Amino acid sequence: MKTYTLPAFGRDVSSIVLGMMRIAKMEDSEIDALVRGALDHGVNVLDHADIYGGERHRCEARFGEAVALSPLEREQIAIQSKVGIRKGYFDFSASHIVSTVDESLAALRTDYLDVLLLHRPDTLVEPEEVAAAFDALHAAGKVRHFGVSNHTPGQIELLKTAVRQPLIFNQVQLSLAHAPMFAQGVAANMAGLEQSVSRDNGLLEYSRINAMTLQAWSPFQAGFFDGVFVGDRERFPALNTVLDELAGTHGVTPSGIAVAWIIRHPANIQVVLGTTKPSRVAEAAAGSDVELSREEWYRLFTAAGHTLP
Repeated sequence: MKTYTLPAFGRDVSSIVLGMMRIAKMEDSEIDALVRGALDHGVNVLDHADIYGGERHRCEARFGEAVALSPLEREQIAIQSKVGIRKGYFDFSASHIVSTVDESLAALRTDYLDVLLLHRPDTLVEPEEVAAAFDALHAAGKVRHFGVSNHTPGQIELLKTAVRQPLIFNQVQLSLAHAPMFAQGVAANMAGLEQSVSRDNGLLEYSRINAMTLQAWSPFQAGFFDGVFVGDRERFPALNTVLDELAGTHGVTPSGIAVAWIIRHPANIQVVLGTTKPSRVAEAAAGSDVELSREEWYRLFTAAGHTLP
């Protein structure tokens, strides 16, 4: 398992993050096997959110019920959760952030979160409210580190006008078939080319300059939930041909190559898996150890339909 050293976090983290958003209907034994199998493969970051599971804190509660961690095991893994999405609106108020974290801790059956992310940007955000919540949670030992999800550089800078803790993570959608973050930069200033349009105001470069770790969600999805591209030869014939070829070359699965493509980028991006199958975790873990060449990386990039001028 490839790992990243994050000075602001205080320890190494796995390049693969196990997302827990689909465990609500699993049996206790299945959840425990999924988590412990991931740990065996070197995964040491688990991703939650208060909204996962169809009702608030449902997936967090199922995790807490199914996985009994010893004190030593708890210290060896990082549990992160997210806050800010409510039914029909977003809410970054101090009271909602603090109360939600208390509920998440109770559901997860843990005393602290290693990471708390603000889930999606609340355009009504008051940075001072967020700062008050973060200060209270940090001082109480309930949250050790903070970050955001789906935020632009400007939105992050706005938060930083009041928030005193470093914002060290940003979870964003990224895959071979949904890569505007990469694709825009290589085609910058090309009038008439859709790929040239910036949708995130230079988030990739901003993250590298500010030592902010990106976490890629939906790493196998095309577009905005348009379906999985791996194995879809009808819509992505060229991409799957290259995925299969490189999988054979490197001794992993096509899904492993899709993971390797994200991890190859020097921004040190973590890949968030949403699988409930231990075998898929094993495939991703194997892919994390594959070091694609520049030529291989760009072959996949163009096979996915991105323009290389």
